[in-house]
Amino acid sequence: FEAEAADEKDAVGKDESIWLHAVKRRKESLLEGCAEKSKQLKDEGATLAENKRYREAIQKWDEALQLTPNDATLYEMKSQVLMSLHEMFPAVHAAEMAVQRNPHSWESWQTLGRAQLGLGEIVLAIRSFQVALHIYPMNPEIWKEDLSWARTLQEQQKVAERIKKSEVPAEVTHFSPKSIPDYDFESDEVVAVCAAIAEKQKTVAANKTMVIVSASGTVETVTEKEDGAAPPDGSVFIKAR
Repeated sequence: FEAEAADEKDAVGKDESIWLHAVKRRKESLLEGCAEKSKQLKDEGATLAENKRYREAIQKWDEALQLTPNDATLYEMKSQVLMSLHEMFPAVHAAEMAVQRNPHSWESWQTLGRAQLGLGEIVLAIRSFQVALHIYPMNPEIWKEDLSWARTLQEQQKVAERIKKSEVPAEVTHFSPKSIPDYDFESDEVVAVCAAIAEKQKTVAANKTMVIVSASGTVETVTEKEDGAAPPDGSVFIKAR
């Protein structure tokens, strides 16, 4: 019985080994098939993009990404086409996916910087270009075109911000608390000025003038005193101040 059990165990072990080997071969075959199909779709998308059929190219690359989701090149190519369509947010997202899949790809960092520049994120774009230049320092395109242009835009942005801060509307005048002097209303000088003004107003009020027109048509200008002035006669008159 022991001999028969040992033979059966050996047979089961051989069957499991053959089954695992078959599964492994099948998985490898499926992966190879997906890679080949993905490459085919990638090439078809590239041809469509060259002919400016961008939407169809994106569709091909999306199908390829279903088969090979870790292909950074597909995301990078998709980002470039999205920039051509002026869809900057999806372009940045696709470029970020490319960088996540392959952080050592200078092309992905360059594309990410260009997409960020299209969104106005100048500081982030400069950083992306610097990473790309660090990976491939001998690339003149990144140094002379991308990074140089981004720094020029950054300087222009700083100048515009300084001009905006220095411009103050002519109609608006801002008074600070320091510009208004703190008067002492009980000082001798202020009291003397107030007394002089009151005296002047009293003099003016005491010497008011009035025009009297009598019923006979006589017009007379009379200075009115504090106790009032009497009309020239007892007839009806019109007083105008």
